[in-house]
Amino acid sequence: MSQPQSIPTQPRQKDISLVKRFVDFTANQLILKRKPLGLLFLLITLLLSYSALDTRFDPGFTKLVPIQHPYMQAFLKHSNTFTGSNRIMVSMTWTGEGDIYNAEFLARLRKVHDEVIFTPGINRTTVRSLFAPEVRYMEVTEFGFMGDVVIPSRFTADEAGLNWVRTNVTKSGQVGNLVSNDLKSAMVQADLMEMDPETGLATDYAQVAAHLEQIRSELAGAGIEIQIIGFAKVMGDVMDGLSTVLLFFVIAFFITLLLLWHYTLSIKLTLLAIAVALLPVVWLLGILPLLGYGIDPMSVLVPFLIFSIGVSHAVQMTNVWKQDVLDGNSSPEAAVNAIRKLAIPGTVALLANALGFMVIMVIDIPMVQELGMTACLGVALMIITNKMFMPVILSYLTLEKMALRKNDEVIDKQKQIWWKVSALATPKPAIASVTVMMILLALGTWQSRSLLTGDIGSGVPELREDSQYNLDNAQIIKDYSIGMDVLSVYLETYNREESCLDWEIMNAIDRFDLHMRGVDGVRSVKTTAGLAKLYVSGNNEGNPLWRTLQRDSNALLAGASAANPLHALNDNGCKTINMQVYLADHQDATLKHVVNEIRSFTDQQQLNNAEFRLLGGNAGVASATNEAVEKAEVQMLISIFSAISLLCWITFRSARGVLCVILPLMLVCILCNALMALLGIGLKVSTLPVIALGIGVGVDYGIYIYEKMQHALYQGHDLRNSFYQAMKSRGTAAVFTAVTMSIGVGTWAFSALKFQADMGILLAFMFLVNVFGAIFLLPALACLLGVKPAKISQSDISESSVNDNNLKPVKL
Repeated sequence: MSQPQSIPTQPRQKDISLVKRFVDFTANQLILKRKPLGLLFLLITLLLSYSALDTRFDPGFTKLVPIQHPYMQAFLKHSNTFTGSNRIMVSMTWTGEGDIYNAEFLARLRKVHDEVIFTPGINRTTVRSLFAPEVRYMEVTEFGFMGDVVIPSRFTADEAGLNWVRTNVTKSGQVGNLVSNDLKSAMVQADLMEMDPETGLATDYAQVAAHLEQIRSELAGAGIEIQIIGFAKVMGDVMDGLSTVLLFFVIAFFITLLLLWHYTLSIKLTLLAIAVALLPVVWLLGILPLLGYGIDPMSVLVPFLIFSIGVSHAVQMTNVWKQDVLDGNSSPEAAVNAIRKLAIPGTVALLANALGFMVIMVIDIPMVQELGMTACLGVALMIITNKMFMPVILSYLTLEKMALRKNDEVIDKQKQIWWKVSALATPKPAIASVTVMMILLALGTWQSRSLLTGDIGSGVPELREDSQYNLDNAQIIKDYSIGMDVLSVYLETYNREESCLDWEIMNAIDRFDLHMRGVDGVRSVKTTAGLAKLYVSGNNEGNPLWRTLQRDSNALLAGASAANPLHALNDNGCKTINMQVYLADHQDATLKHVVNEIRSFTDQQQLNNAEFRLLGGNAGVASATNEAVEKAEVQMLISIFSAISLLCWITFRSARGVLCVILPLMLVCILCNALMALLGIGLKVSTLPVIALGIGVGVDYGIYIYEKMQHALYQGHDLRNSFYQAMKSRGTAAVFTAVTMSIGVGTWAFSALKFQADMGILLAFMFLVNVFGAIFLLPALACLLGVKPAKISQSDISESSVNDNNLKPVKL
């Protein structure tokens, strides 16, 4: 097709607005210069596609930590001295007769210990098992103090040697820690570093998980089972499950493809809509490596959300273009008209999407901030790909004969449906609609009160309950007195020498130990004072009456071995003492109860030159994260609704119009919280963004429909006819988009990854219910609020009136 010399435009009026002039000028220039612009966009696509090949996964433990939280300030301050938050545990279980004290089991335990040492990114000084030289026992005999490693280097697996090990383990106090309570399992513990000392790069969690699985596959069997837990293993399982993410992406892609073809009856328009929806994803993946960013496994679904939003806007653009072509306009003319009609509402809707992503950056968690930044960038790119590149391609397009046929019967049926629906813009149906809204609001509010913060259940909710990881976690919790859920409380001392020999300090720790052992939800407590009392008792032939602390510093020397920094309970000189509290689980109720008990104890202590600092450990991170999420939820909702309200007011210049768009979104937000409570999905780092994303995407429907309705009101139509014109023009496309996206993300419910299934269910719900709110609630609110055109000139309408000047009231 030859390039047009000029594009027909509306007759200019003296009072034409600056925005409308800019839109008209841009639309004309974009199509007049479509050839060089099209080549430029194509070149950008090729370059960024090449750059996208360097996109990498970038998981990290500290990325999930709310850095500015007071708990995390203490945690980060002492993380180099007291590790354990990013820990892996490899447990071996003997399934044969007897217990672990047999040659076969101990030989394999030694191999597991050696293999764990060579795990990528491991802190080798923290590797603990019965074969570690730091694991020792101590006893008092008639010859004096005796002590040695639990399993000496000259150990032989004969009957005498096995009995010797059994005795040493009992004396070492490792039953319940490195050896299970039933003596059927033994464990290897180790801590990971954020940076791999071998490579100097960030620890590759995929490699760590693969190495651990290799240990399981090589050393399990013949009466031995192996359980593996830890953050690195979770990330590894999530990354392994990304193949299912890609599978469901492909399924959703083809579902969208088929539904688009059924809707447009045009292979060209279908492929164009899909390609343009994919463009911002490709551009985003190409830009991230250039900025030095990767994709966190927990935010890997963001590209599909960008694709879904792209489909929504591409459908609106192709729908308007096709209608103009069917009305007799040429492809370039229809492309110009599509830009004029959709430039303002489409850009405003995309800005609202961007705000939805941007406000989640108020959450003080690096991973969530990365997610918000990545998604915001993707939506910003969509303004270029959808509002500029797509019209350029449409201007060259010609429709197939099938697509040019008008199915009058289908069109008439759609008109009849929309005319019936438009009755909601009249008083009685409007009252009924708002009444239903109030009932849903009351029920949703009541149900959402049951919404819990944080993880629900034991194990990790990102994986299915029957996943290998959660089964391993359940087995370890059952067998040992410890687990991954540990709280650390730090006692920092100042201007004291050898605080572990100071009665005031040790007495405070001892009372903390005793207090926490009686708290519901606590499985065990590990402190320097508790270990010191055990050593004192051992020095007195194990007599339990001697399991106490003396007030004299010289007497405290009897248990001084407990202050060895290798126990990870204190640093050199006991300047900081680490008290570890192992929990039954990391649910929010348990965490709040235990933390409150800790606070009730520490607040009553008045120590000279000493201070209790909260909190560290995995459970400490979870507690800080839950508090950050609870605080951020309120901030996020206030920010997003305020920002979208301001954006809508600037666009519509009507407070009533703002309420018509915002109130349905608020209802859907409350219903989403109710659904989460009903399905047992907790409010946490991975689900909180879903609410913001759902609001940001859902506002599209309201903006598109209200903008068209306001345009018809300016032309003198009553409210019902105005809403009818909006639905006739954009309602079918909105419903199609919502249904398509809901079906696409709804397939995620069958994913092996629980967090993907949860996000799929919530997003499908929000996509679908948001369009229902825009169709059934928006006109009712407009009726009851008495929405009228703002007192401005007709030329200030946000949508050009191309081919819409002769709208007439319809009566069917």
